Amino acid sequence: MRHLLLLAAVALVGACDPGMPQTVSTTPPLDAERLDEVGAELLARTAPARLGVAMMNLENGELWAINGSDRFPMQSVFKAPLAAAVLAEVDAGRLSLDETVTLNDADLSPPFSAVAAAYPGRRDYTIADLLTLSTGASDNTAADLLMRRIGGPGAVTAWLRGHGIDHMRVDRYERQLQPEISGMGSFRPAWKSEAAYGEVLAATPAETRRTATARYLNDPRDTTSPRDALLFLAKLARGELLSEASTARLLQIMEETPTGANRLAAGLPDDARLAHKTGTARTDLGLNPATNDIGLITLADGRRYVVAVFLSGSTKSEAEREAVIADVARAVTKAVR
Repeated sequence: MRHLLLLAAVALVGACDPGMPQTVSTTPPLDAERLDEVGAELLARTAPARLGVAMMNLENGELWAINGSDRFPMQSVFKAPLAAAVLAEVDAGRLSLDETVTLNDADLSPPFSAVAAAYPGRRDYTIADLLTLSTGASDNTAADLLMRRIGGPGAVTAWLRGHGIDHMRVDRYERQLQPEISGMGSFRPAWKSEAAYGEVLAATPAETRRTATARYLNDPRDTTSPRDALLFLAKLARGELLSEASTARLLQIMEETPTGANRLAAGLPDDARLAHKTGTARTDLGLNPATNDIGLITLADGRRYVVAVFLSGSTKSEAEREAVIADVARAVTKAVR
C-alpha cells in the first residue's frame, strides 16, 4: 500500500503545481510510514464505503493520498469554490459586497437554510451577508442566490477551469440537487422547513429513494477528487485565486464557521488554526451518501497544510463518520512533527 500511495503522491505533486520552484524545505518530511498505517486502518474501518483522503505541505508540495484521483460527491464543499468565484467578481468590479438581493418564493431552497426559515419576515440580504451564510453556515438558499447572481453552476465550473482546477465541477443548484438525491419531485417553497421537507421525503417510496441515491453515488456531476480539492485550497491559500482582501475574507469565513466541530477540527492541536468547509448529505434508509471536510491547517509555528477527506456511501453513524475525519487530522499533525 505504501509503495502505491507514494507513487500516487509523486504524480499528484506534479499535477497540483507543475510550475512550483524546487526549494529546500525547512519543515520535516512527512512520516509516510505512519500515514500508511493509519490509512490502511481507516480503509478497513470505513469499508465498504468509499474513502478519499489527500494532504499536502504548502511549502514544498510533499503530498500523501488515498484514492486521491477518484471522484466523490461534494455536497456543501462546493460552497467554498462558489464563494471564491463570487469574490472574483467582486475583485473584477462586476459585483459589490453591498449589493442587496431581495427574495421571493421562487428563491427558496431546501434545508438547511436559515434564510428560507426567516422568509417572508426577512427578504433583503447583501452579497456579504449571503457569503457568510452560504460558506460559514452552509445555507442552501444563500448559496443558490449567489450562484444565480454570477451566472449559475456553469459559471462556477468555468471559473474553476480557468484556474486549472479541472476535476472539480458544479452542475446543479441546491434546490435541484437535494430533492434529486432522494427521488423527490421538484422543490416547492412549501417544503422550506425541515419538518415539511421531511414529510415529503418520508412519503416518497423507499425503493424510489434507494434508486435515486444509488444513481447519485455514481453521478459525475457535482463531484471533485481529493487532489482537486487540495489544488483549490492550495491556490486559495497562496493568493493565486483572489485579491489579498478577498482571500483574507474567505479564509476568515472558513475559519469562523460553526460547522464540522467534530471533523478536522477535533483532530487538531489546540494551538492550530483551521479554515475549512464541510459537506454532508442527508442520511436516508440507513445510508449516508457523503460526509466531507476540506481545509487549510496552520500549525502554531506557521507551517501550513491542506487536507481533504471525503467519505461516500457509508452506513456508519454520524459520530463514527466524523471520527474518521478527525482521525485523519490527528494523523496528519502527528506525521508532520
